[in-house]
Amino acid sequence: MSMFKEFKEFAMRGNVIDLAVGVVIGGAFGKIVTSLVDQIIMPPIGYLTGGIDFSAMKWVLKPADNSDPAHKVAEVAIQYGAFINVLIQFVIIAFAIFLVVKGINKLTRRQEAAPAGPTPSEALLTEIRDLLKQK
Repeated sequence: MSMFKEFKEFAMRGNVIDLAVGVVIGGAFGKIVTSLVDQIIMPPIGYLTGGIDFSAMKWVLKPADNSDPAHKVAEVAIQYGAFINVLIQFVIIAFAIFLVVKGINKLTRRQEAAPAGPTPSEALLTEIRDLLKQK
């Protein structure tokens, strides 16, 4: 079997296509959550905490030195405010995934709980019982 045929069989499996769709939708969902956190959730939190912009919060280890144009030194800082934003984004995404999985599990349990029809042998025995009752 040629490599192209093997790749075609691999790529056309349902699981691979489902995964690709999930990755694309997940990327778009990630952008939505990033926008939600950065532009909707964090501004009110910053307002409540006295106008603090969490994305700009940082601990400067070494300040930038631009006094010599030939040897500019960039700032070295730990940006913990951006980390806080990413943590909030993670919590929102994790909660959304939790809700989706919970909904899927609920649907799965309902399908499993639905009574199965009688087996062929039970149906035959029921038919025999009903015929015996008629006599």
